[in-house]
Amino acid sequence: MTHAPDAAPSAPAGPTATPPDPAVDGPGYGTLSIASMLAETARRFPDRTALHFMGQATTYGDLWDRTRAYAGALAARGIGPGSRVAMIVPNVPDFPRVYYATLALGAVVVPVHLLFRTDEIEFVLRDAAADVVVVAAPLLADAAPAAARAGVPLVSVLVPAATARQLAERGTPVARLEDEADAATPIARHAGVNPLAAATILYTSGTTGTPKGAVGSHLAMVEQVHCSLIDSFDLRPDDVVYGGLPFFHSFGQMAVLNMAFRRGASIVLLPRFDPDEALELLVAHGATVFTAVPTNFAGMVEAARRTTARPPLRFAVSGGAALPVALLEAFEEAFGAQVHEGYGLTETSPSCTFNVTSEPIRPGTVGRPIWGVDVAVAVAEVEDRVELLGVPGSGSESGSASGGVSELGEIVVRGHNLMKGYLGRPDASAAAVVDGWFRTGDLGTVDADGIVTIVDRKKDMIIRNGYNVYPTEVEAVLARYPGVALAAVFGVPDAARGQEVHAAIVPSYGADIDPDAVVAYMREHVAAYKYPRVVHVSADLPLGPSGKVLKRELTALHTAPASAAAATSTQEPLPTREPTPPHEPTSAPASTQEPTPIPTPTPTPTSTPTREP
Repeated sequence: MTHAPDAAPSAPAGPTATPPDPAVDGPGYGTLSIASMLAETARRFPDRTALHFMGQATTYGDLWDRTRAYAGALAARGIGPGSRVAMIVPNVPDFPRVYYATLALGAVVVPVHLLFRTDEIEFVLRDAAADVVVVAAPLLADAAPAAARAGVPLVSVLVPAATARQLAERGTPVARLEDEADAATPIARHAGVNPLAAATILYTSGTTGTPKGAVGSHLAMVEQVHCSLIDSFDLRPDDVVYGGLPFFHSFGQMAVLNMAFRRGASIVLLPRFDPDEALELLVAHGATVFTAVPTNFAGMVEAARRTTARPPLRFAVSGGAALPVALLEAFEEAFGAQVHEGYGLTETSPSCTFNVTSEPIRPGTVGRPIWGVDVAVAVAEVEDRVELLGVPGSGSESGSASGGVSELGEIVVRGHNLMKGYLGRPDASAAAVVDGWFRTGDLGTVDADGIVTIVDRKKDMIIRNGYNVYPTEVEAVLARYPGVALAAVFGVPDAARGQEVHAAIVPSYGADIDPDAVVAYMREHVAAYKYPRVVHVSADLPLGPSGKVLKRELTALHTAPASAAAATSTQEPLPTREPTPPHEPTSAPASTQEPTPIPTPTPTPTSTPTREP
């Protein structure tokens, strides 16, 4: 029998294309929902108080029952998985009802800034492709025409039944979600959705253009809550949490609403911040946790001067903007509660770092990255890639500075907290998330222990006479001047120096601020190129919906040639000749000489200010 010769050995098989396997490449079968923050707590603790509002207490059981009815009403309107529900509702019980009803249906909730006017609301409704908008009665004047122009159905909350009947008789009927909920069949349980499915679309403030909708997932938001409760916050079921942070903002949603509901704590609602009313409510309800932005902290310190009543605060949480150390100390002295500052952005759900409640705080810093999140510093000038700067003694990438602290650079973040992207803006998403890192637009440093210090926003930085001035750093010094309740430092165009440093100050209750004395004080405490030459004293500062100082409005207000004379201010005349130093000073000198421009200055901050977006 003749056998065929053996075949030649074949070459080792190379990698072959593997057909997609749903078990590996598919979305999987797991589900997750932010609605569980309310649903699960209501199931376990139905009789526990969830909300305090206008003298009435709402239990978790009652809140979830009404939320299920609201969800039934929205479902009757065709809202379901993937639908988009815009809402313009203040911090009242109807906010969580509409918010969790939407999420319970697997739909996407689009909270809208309460101060947006008609054109801005119309933009959001169109950009988000909203299927319906829920509007509180006090906000109908701007929202109703916006919805009509955008072709989006509108349903109201908080419109009295008698008023609705009168409007219908006049031929301008308005649908009431309360009536529709009464007639609807409540949903039995919340929908299970893919963990990476869109949950929220939160619009940025649009300071550099039209607002962008940051899309957040159920996973990012639920993980944020759990990481914060396990590692960052010492929140207890018997805590009473201040609920004055706007819930349309990521800070209020996550650090107050979702976190308190997940823990089963109670929230004291305040639709609009008034320091005296806030203090009265906190005392009346025995509040134990105060979560707010720096302008609220300043208001509370002033309110505390007018009464001896104090709530039993265990701790406070600051975010949203820089908290000057002097203000932190003043609040702690007035209320006997330690302030823990963190840092985050809408695009990061929002927290990135935090001074955790289980460790001593580091005033002037924003603490360490939260669990599962990486925070690093990158070369700010390199935009097409992320070039990380190292930290001495940490074994990180090269490019380190001395002293165990990284060079000043742009803060970049990666982790479970990142948004899915900007709605309908792939180019903006690609520019924001580079090499897997989200570019925050904030300048800061990281030390060998992982402690993050925020210096300022890149866009807020003032370039005076060729030198970089970081407003947050100067504000931290201004905050220590006697009688200063609130201060903002901003740049104003200047023909001679590019930009001039201005400061706007709100005096403390009963204080008399002399602008010339402030300039003299600052001249002695910061470098010559940093101190404000013009100081404006005002009863208040322009604030955004979340309590941030709107520096762009201050710049616009004081840019006009005649503005300096009209304001309560002091202006130092330009010197006829400026000496030339050998290099930019790294600390505040005793001299008041101003440096002349140099090509590429690299300043070193003289203090450790912080900022929280």
